[in-house]
Amino acid sequence: MQHIEANVYRVWDRGVRWFHWINVVSVLALVGTGLVIYNGKTLGISADAKVMMKELHVWVGYLFALNLAWRMVQGFRGSHFARWGAVLPIGRGYLGELGAYLGSLRSGQPRHYLGHNPLGQLMVLLLFILLFAQAISGLVLAGTDLYYPPLGSWIAQWVAPAGVDPASLLPGDKSMVDATAWDEMRAFRQPFITTHVQVFFLLLGAIVLHVAGVVVAEIRERVCLVSSMITGYKRLPEKPVDLPEEPRE
Repeated sequence: MQHIEANVYRVWDRGVRWFHWINVVSVLALVGTGLVIYNGKTLGISADAKVMMKELHVWVGYLFALNLAWRMVQGFRGSHFARWGAVLPIGRGYLGELGAYLGSLRSGQPRHYLGHNPLGQLMVLLLFILLFAQAISGLVLAGTDLYYPPLGSWIAQWVAPAGVDPASLLPGDKSMVDATAWDEMRAFRQPFITTHVQVFFLLLGAIVLHVAGVVVAEIRERVCLVSSMITGYKRLPEKPVDLPEEPRE
């Protein structure tokens, strides 16, 4: 972390900023395509169109999952404020800091942080739990619905009848599958699709809360949350309470 001038600090490194905006774009694309798939019957889209939409959804999902995996690595190897100890509510003294922050909000003189404030850390934890749940369940469904990696080859072998090349199976076409194996596979799929749909709506709610929290913090605390995720720099009205004793890039 670099102190540029009075009350201006470099906080978010390039990797964190790229992750954030790639995540924003990919999640928006997944929400859009997911809603079309979920409401396919209402919208009257054909079976072929639904398969195409699922394929687009999965390809965006791969980008989303790879970006999330990259962020996991950054949590261990990134700069100070990219690491899990600074991002998540897991550090020693967190509950005390949360109480101090809530008290400062009630007094009208909020404590300032270079990284996430204690409430922001809770939101980040919730978001990451939901994002990872979506990524894992989505990768399973890519195999059960489209025979796509990482499980697609195994799923195809499972449902292909004797004498049929698993690689010849087409998404959405049940005419070439073993009926019993297909039903077994769909039973295996059910908890993953349930999780994927439920977490989808939970994630939408969490995103709304996250955006609302950022807006409120920008208005009440004036800490440049949005611009800092673009430039990497924060301008604070006073010395932050989480300023590292030994600043690191």
